[in-house]
Amino acid sequence: MSREIEFIKEAIALSRKGMLNNDGGPFGCVIVKDGIVVGRGWNQVTSTNDPTAHAEVVAIRDACRQLGTFQLEDCEVYTSCEPCPMCMGAIYWARPKKVYFASTKQDAADAGFDDSFIYEELALPIHSRKIAIECLGRDEAVEVFKEWINKKDKTAY
Repeated sequence: MSREIEFIKEAIALSRKGMLNNDGGPFGCVIVKDGIVVGRGWNQVTSTNDPTAHAEVVAIRDACRQLGTFQLEDCEVYTSCEPCPMCMGAIYWARPKKVYFASTKQDAADAGFDDSFIYEELALPIHSRKIAIECLGRDEAVEVFKEWINKKDKTAY
């Protein structure tokens, strides 16, 4: 059995374990660096009352904590399901070299986890979205960005 299959099977096992423990939905993820698992996560949305506690986000946080870094450039992500828009955003910010997934977003939708409405909402102009969004205090906030640009001791990312 290839190493990739072993890691995807571990992600699937975490999805089942979390589901059976009633931690959240049936999603699991492992993050691997140099052939070693450095981060593990499973969906914990309902058990932690945290809508961001998806398997990939939990695994990214675990891997970053274990590695002492905020980027996972030399890592691979193995997830039991094709990542949702939030998790894909987190994955892109973490900058791993590759993502493997088992089930598809359509498989998730068929099980009641349909995120197509998020993709549809993000494509709409702000004023047409279902959740009201309004820009407020921009001038003051832009000043902080200007300070960031000139900050000499920042850690760029």
